[in-house]
Amino acid sequence: MTSEIQSTPANGSGRAADPRLVRDHGAVGGIAASLVHRIRGGELGPLPVIAGLAVIAVVFQYLNSSFLTPQNISNIAVQLVGYGLLSSGVIMVLLLGEIDLSIGSLAGVSGAVLAVLTVNMGLSDLAGIILAVVVGAAIGALHGTVFAKLGVPAFVVTLAGLLGWKGAHLYILGAEGTINIPRDGLIASLTKTYFTPAYGWAIGVAAVLVFLAATVYGEWRRVHAGLEARSAADVALRTTVLAVPVLGGVYVLNLWNGVPLAFLIFVGFVVVFDIVLRRTRYGRMVFAVGGNAEAARRAGINVDLVRISCFTLSSTLAAIGGVMIVSRNNAVSQQTGGDEVLMFAIAAAVIGGTSLFGGRGSAYSALLGMLVIQAITAGLFLMQMSASVRFMITAVVLLVAVVLDAMTRRSRRVHARGG
Repeated sequence: MTSEIQSTPANGSGRAADPRLVRDHGAVGGIAASLVHRIRGGELGPLPVIAGLAVIAVVFQYLNSSFLTPQNISNIAVQLVGYGLLSSGVIMVLLLGEIDLSIGSLAGVSGAVLAVLTVNMGLSDLAGIILAVVVGAAIGALHGTVFAKLGVPAFVVTLAGLLGWKGAHLYILGAEGTINIPRDGLIASLTKTYFTPAYGWAIGVAAVLVFLAATVYGEWRRVHAGLEARSAADVALRTTVLAVPVLGGVYVLNLWNGVPLAFLIFVGFVVVFDIVLRRTRYGRMVFAVGGNAEAARRAGINVDLVRISCFTLSSTLAAIGGVMIVSRNNAVSQQTGGDEVLMFAIAAAVIGGTSLFGGRGSAYSALLGMLVIQAITAGLFLMQMSASVRFMITAVVLLVAVVLDAMTRRSRRVHARGG
């Protein structure tokens, strides 16, 4: 079994050779050669995060045997949803090479709007959720417009948003400062609904089959476009690599309460964002603006519109994250969407692999990064360690992620693959 990096301009089939693909005589060898090729070019992908998660799991399981129990894993899956949604949104702004410091305050003010509309004014839960998300989207559009049209730095715009919307959050809650949410409505059910084992298995199998169908369709399109496609063995191996963690996760979650609805909502947003960023013209425009805004403008891209849309998406996801946090806590308070929310949401995106320099990252950064942070939080909680230790450990992980980002960026320049 041998494999080699494709370097010839054409192959025997007459189809154009794609330099990104690896010509292989076996799926394992081809993927291994592709992996080595990418690492040498400075594209580490999710490997550092996956390795970090493995180390965290081994260390905390050694220190406390309850860490890898189904109950603890299920709690981690639900607990990370609110912060993870904020992280998914802020990735859009980070891809531009900018920052959004207002997402924590936006989560808080959206939660406050939701509570006032549904509890104090008697609006239905669904209408309250929709209006709270609309408020978040409108605020994001305002931030993006001030940044793109008036030229005010994003740091200043969103710092003002952090302070201003925090004030609005406190004003809406009033003197009492806390509004409790009913435990039996739609809002509460978002984080308290679990699927039965049969539905959990059906969801897991459906996810794998959808991935397989999408991969086969993509390779079919490449063949009809006259491009080289991956072998059937390669596609089968990649599907198996996805199926193992998906079905394994379903098995573990079924040992406790089942697959949580909240985690599926989060994963659904991640998958949709991934498709938008990798498969659509809009996603390519976001990466283009983040890589070089002036070059993107000269190529005919409406840079201002792309920037406004990214800030709008960031704030919209922050509002949805605020709704999930309120659902998880059964209440909104003055502490909802505090500084810790902002800090961990941005840290998760960076730890997951999104570059602070813009133009590079993926939607899965939020999922992976938040898994790291929430695993550390859960492990230290089991060991009854204080929040101070959690902050220090998370800071070290974040610093390592940024150093890796800087090193891979330098390696990509050496290999002439851009920043």
